[in-house]
Amino acid sequence: MLVLPVLDLLEGVVVRGVAGRRDEYRPVVSRLVERPDALSIARAFRDKIGLTRFYVADLDAILHRRPNRQIYRLLAREGFELMIDAGLTSVESAAEVLMAGAAQIVAGLETWRGPDELACLCEAVGAKRVVFSLDLMQGDPLGEVTTWQSDDPFQIASLARQAGIRELIVLDLASVGTGGGVSTTDLCAKLRAVYPDLRLITGGGIRHADDIERLARIGVEGVLVASALHDGAIGREDIIRLGSIDRSA
Repeated sequence: MLVLPVLDLLEGVVVRGVAGRRDEYRPVVSRLVERPDALSIARAFRDKIGLTRFYVADLDAILHRRPNRQIYRLLAREGFELMIDAGLTSVESAAEVLMAGAAQIVAGLETWRGPDELACLCEAVGAKRVVFSLDLMQGDPLGEVTTWQSDDPFQIASLARQAGIRELIVLDLASVGTGGGVSTTDLCAKLRAVYPDLRLITGGGIRHADDIERLARIGVEGVLVASALHDGAIGREDIIRLGSIDRSA
């Protein structure tokens, strides 16, 4: 199981996301580190927990088209491996994020144009470098879904797979930061049954390591976690037990 700490960037600092209410996001308060800047938090995840691969949700880019490319470069120079959602809308914008240090780029349903453009992106930069994020809010798709010809999350995921996607994030923003448990389990199980070769990542509402182990049992390969790490509900020993630690950290 790959545990991916989440760095939600807003106004250039790491914030705590709660239920997708972005106007209420505030700089993160963490047991791991005193400062909310991305480099300090990334170093704390590495030095105290042993994790070096991160999911970066750049809300400045997603909401305001002001990507924090300098932060991407800073983290990449430090040796961190980054999966970055920068509100991509085109192949050109994706190439800029890759040049700024992303190991993988996220094409999110909230901002991406449709399955045809997704296929073009996979062709342009290589499918291994593209992750599609099935962005939901209380089970409903986020963004303009007209070009997807369906508002059914499973059908949208199927179209993404047909477009060449090998790695898929299933994330319901309503569960993020709530500690209320993961709401995407059934959808992930259905996707796993139909697409056994699709690499699945989910998150939102993770409370403790038991939640992650339950996801592993249904075939989820990766999980996005933030609050449980900052609050100490999941620590280094849990990460070791889950087999997620970077032994070089």
